[in-house]
Amino acid sequence: MNTEVLNVAIVGCGWVADWHVQDGFAHLPKRFNVLACCDRDIERAKQFAERYRVERIVGDLDDVLSMHDVDVVVICTPPALHYSMVVACLRKGKHVVCEKPFAASLAQVDAVIAEEAKSTARVMPVFQYRFGDGLAKVRHVIRSGLAGKHYVSSIDTAKRRDANYYQVEWRGKFATELGGVLLTQAIHIHDVLLWLVGPVQAAACFKTTRVNPIEVEDCAVASLQLHDGSLASLSATLGSARQATRLRLCFENVTFEKTGYDENSSRPADEPWTVIPRAPGLATAIERKMAEVAPGSAWFVRQYELFHEALASGAPFPVTLADARASIELVTGLFAANESRRVVEFPIGADHPKYNGWFDAPHTPMMPVRENG
Repeated sequence: MNTEVLNVAIVGCGWVADWHVQDGFAHLPKRFNVLACCDRDIERAKQFAERYRVERIVGDLDDVLSMHDVDVVVICTPPALHYSMVVACLRKGKHVVCEKPFAASLAQVDAVIAEEAKSTARVMPVFQYRFGDGLAKVRHVIRSGLAGKHYVSSIDTAKRRDANYYQVEWRGKFATELGGVLLTQAIHIHDVLLWLVGPVQAAACFKTTRVNPIEVEDCAVASLQLHDGSLASLSATLGSARQATRLRLCFENVTFEKTGYDENSSRPADEPWTVIPRAPGLATAIERKMAEVAPGSAWFVRQYELFHEALASGAPFPVTLADARASIELVTGLFAANESRRVVEFPIGADHPKYNGWFDAPHTPMMPVRENG
């Protein structure tokens, strides 16, 4: 195995960037070295550099891209900047890791796929909710066929975002945040659903804004028909008194359940999951199948471990551009269904009216760097 230490530059020094270091790179010093950080607020960049002993501090992405010894650029900026920054990194031959939401439209995702095909570098979207022993075991049982047919799943995202959260100027606006609870908070848990039982065949959705005086949605419900004819329901709000995520997946032979509260609402992959076999005789078979999954790390650590291994071996990344496209396709379909009050059929191609974005003018400028969150 290639044990090369990769030099990393982090672009955007807000609290999401803290997660990448504290819950990722800090645990993998033999694989990654955070060499540089970048933020248009130089004081914030300096504080970030001091916290993590980062050697170089700059205020512009171009300064990062001029560093020949930077191998990987991690983009933790506001969503409207993601597309242009990913493209800029690829054109400079820098591997890039990009926070969610990956882009402002399916057109942008497809453009990145085309750019990656021309580049010597590769792109990994971030979906850290996937990684942990509990979800790994559930997915292993599903993929083995032991769970049987999928019947129906319900996925609930109950987060809390009060007025102080929207004091950050770019939040709550379509031009800069691109969307609300469906795009920024629930996108993670919806990715988990797609990873387990997707893809989507059709969707209906209602969304609204009831919690805060913002442009984007903060409450939504949706119904999905999946590729095999099975069903899923989604609910999401930013007005929950207590933060929670809930997953209930009903299969022919077993039901899987997971609820996480407060900080654990962001860790659905962790153990324990509740596993309910349909018949007592299935319990032993499911336990044996789950025991085949070796214990491992979780969350950002696991995604970055697999990222490093994939770069060394040429294997696919643990989260791919196809996964990013599926997440943006779902958001596109949900926004389109809400607007039209009609069921939206998948897949969504270039002929769809929302292919270029779910609001009127998705922004893709090369703008100064600000923190994400």
